[in-house]
Amino acid sequence: MSEVIHVSTTGGTVAASRRDALPTSEQFAVWRAYIQTAEILRARVQARLQADSNLSDGDYKVLLALSEADGSALRSSELAAIIEWERSRMSGHLGRMEKRGLVRRERHDEDARGSRVVLTGEGARAFRASMIPHLEAVKGIFVDAFTDVQLDEIDDTTTALRTHLGLPPMSGRSRA
Repeated sequence: MSEVIHVSTTGGTVAASRRDALPTSEQFAVWRAYIQTAEILRARVQARLQADSNLSDGDYKVLLALSEADGSALRSSELAAIIEWERSRMSGHLGRMEKRGLVRRERHDEDARGSRVVLTGEGARAFRASMIPHLEAVKGIFVDAFTDVQLDEIDDTTTALRTHLGLPPMSGRSRA
């Protein structure tokens, strides 16, 4: 049987009725290992992206979203929602990308209050040049660590997490 973690700010033990609301020691250890490993994984892929293409992870997210958008342009608020950034973070990052010629901001024809973010030719070239090195990093750092069965299990786990969090499904592996 699993031991329950007892947490209290007053130094006492947690009431028995609250124990079921807390993870067991083993469950908490799984959580910590998962989070720490995911953070290391992201950091290594991001470092390779930066080294191979001179793009940050944020640059890549913006360029990917714009490359997939109709007309390679999005309202800045839509872009922020897609990559799950606060509008202030988005604004500062776009300013830096604009200075490098990767994107440009222009007035939105239908709404003078908002702006559209447009992928420039330079941004499209930088994104295309980063794709193969980025995919090689993902394969070498992540995919190669698993068997096909394990990748299917990760896909199932990711789907369950997204469902639990109320997030829309993402297209994972297609299975025959």
